[in-house]
Order: sequence, then C-alpha cells, then structure tokens
Amino acid sequence: MSVRLVALGGSLGASGRTSRTEAALRRAATAAVVAGAEVEFFVGEQLRMPLYDPSSPVRGERARRLVEAVRRADALLIASPAYHGAVSGAVKNALDHLEDLRDDPRPYLEQRAVGCIGVGAGPQGPAAALRGLRDIVHALRGWPTPLGVVIGAAPADGPGGAGDRTAAQLDAMGAEVTDFARLRAAARQTAG
Repeated sequence: MSVRLVALGGSLGASGRTSRTEAALRRAATAAVVAGAEVEFFVGEQLRMPLYDPSSPVRGERARRLVEAVRRADALLIASPAYHGAVSGAVKNALDHLEDLRDDPRPYLEQRAVGCIGVGAGPQGPAAALRGLRDIVHALRGWPTPLGVVIGAAPADGPGGAGDRTAAQLDAMGAEVTDFARLRAAARQTAG
C-alpha cells in the first residue's frame, strides 16, 4: 500500500536557495519515499499565502491546494525554522488553514501520523519550535511520531559527527511516519 504524505515547511528566504529547514524536510521525505510513500511538497514560496481568516470564504490558491492535499494525506512531515523561540509565522499560518478540514469525515489531522522537525541556530529555539509543532499537531488531532528531530547549530561534518546522527534521525523519522500511516490504514480496513 502506498502512503500519501504531505511535506510542509521551510523558509520564505531567498529564492533559489534551499533553507536548512527545507533540506531537513527533504531528507526525511526521501526516507519516506524509500519506505513506500508518495510525497507532495509545500515549501518555500508555496508557504506564502494570505493570513487565515475564518470569517472569509475566500482562500488563496496555495491554501486551497494545501488543504486538499492534507485531506487526501495519510501522513505529514512538518519542519519549521525557529523564529524567536517559536514556530515560524509562515508554517503556523499554513497549519491554521487546516481549520477548513473541521467538518470533514476525518477532521483536521485525525488518524494521521505526523513527523515534526525544529531547526535553528542554537539548542533552545529549535527545541521550542519542535514542542510548538507537536502541540499544534495534538490540537489538530494528529499523532506526532515518538521521534521528533531538533537541528541546532550547523552539524559537524565527518563520519560519526552530529551531521551523520541528524541524517540518521531524519531517515528514521521518514520511515516511521510511513510505517505508522500504513499500520493505521490497515487497522481502518480491518475495522471497516
């Protein structure tokens, strides 16, 4: 069974450059593909969408595409840079648009495995971003994977260095999200 996965995150930074956050997200997504997932990305400029306004029926095209992709998804990977000790505004706004899933048969992120990644320059910011993502996923009825990845200062290069450990964690998370989604889908089929 193929798993439909949405990978959301990164920075709005300079076009043409992949942010550290997006690179981490893509690393985890590659592992998910190896484990059998089909991935749809919402990164960089795709996160540039109007502020979520629950009183307005008008949604931007990017927001509509994101909501539709999540509606079809079995799992998600979410990566956020740490801005001032929290999830970035662009990532949070994208997640706020998932309020449009409230009346679905499977509302919000219900029954979806979600891998969370926090990225920043030091240890505190990315850990706070990771905690924030996990809190948001819980509020949206999603299931954060046991493994959450914090990426602080640029990792050390070389065998066995922090870069290798971080890569291994991202690979494990991508596989874990895919495996959890597959198990949950099988359980739904058995119950239904």
